[in-house]
Amino acid sequence: MLHLRILSPTTLSDDVIDILEHDPAVSGLARMKGASLRPPGDVILADVAREAVNDVVDRLRGIGLHRVGSIEIEPVRAWLSRSGFEAELATPGSSADSVVWADVAQRSYDETELNWTYLSFMTLATVIAGIAIVVDSQILVIGAMVLGPEFGAIAALGVALVRRRFVLLTIAVRTLLIGFTVAIVITTVLALAGRALGWITLDDVIGPRPGTAFIYTPDKWSFIVAVIAAAAGVLSLTSAKAGGLTGVFISVTTVPAAGNIALGAAFGVGSAIWGSTLQLLVNLSGMALAGWATLSLQQAVWSRISVRRAKALTRPHRML
Repeated sequence: MLHLRILSPTTLSDDVIDILEHDPAVSGLARMKGASLRPPGDVILADVAREAVNDVVDRLRGIGLHRVGSIEIEPVRAWLSRSGFEAELATPGSSADSVVWADVAQRSYDETELNWTYLSFMTLATVIAGIAIVVDSQILVIGAMVLGPEFGAIAALGVALVRRRFVLLTIAVRTLLIGFTVAIVITTVLALAGRALGWITLDDVIGPRPGTAFIYTPDKWSFIVAVIAAAAGVLSLTSAKAGGLTGVFISVTTVPAAGNIALGAAFGVGSAIWGSTLQLLVNLSGMALAGWATLSLQQAVWSRISVRRAKALTRPHRML
């Protein structure tokens, strides 16, 4: 169950109430007349089965409510309601599988914002990856993978393509390019400082590294793992039952590859630079492709469910 909090101008309030009142997926509805000061109008509260939120929001957008008012969507973690239970039963689909596109789009914009926090996490993760390579520590590699914030921007690429939000696509590409560039440059500078101090030697970069050699030796499995991990990550982001993101972070070697590029640049090791660059590109392309494919499939499935729901509304006895 999701909770809608709507600020509606008085001129649109009756239309909003009409949309919500006649939808069987809405189990609770309240209108506080004159409670909204900006815009001047009403505050409308509604409890909606998660499976039907996309349809409801689309109809509210259809009357232009989002341009002159606001629609806020909040999850209801626990609820006791017979009418809510019946609304969920009457709505085709599973709440755990349903994708609330407004929420997915908002999170994508948030995750792709290029700010100091994003650059800081990206840089710190890449520095840790560089240290992990020097000491040949798989534990530190995993730590760097978990710390890296890049998956949100990668998933946003798929959202942008599926939902045709090309501004989001531009923002996501820029965030990834600038984020990795800044992190690699700063890590390279620190690696040069470590080289000057004698803390890092050429042998640390080109010597045997059984624990971290996979970072700069991409193969077919690198692409396959990236595709599977990204598909799982997108499902975690869009589903009501999120929980697989940590597995995504520790499956794909994007940040470690960036760290190895920095070390290769600091010591002029071309094989490390090109091998890691290829590893990075393979992972990024695999994840972007899997994100797009997963979201496209989800959109196709839920489009069919919306059509099924629309037909069922004309025959209430067949809703259950």
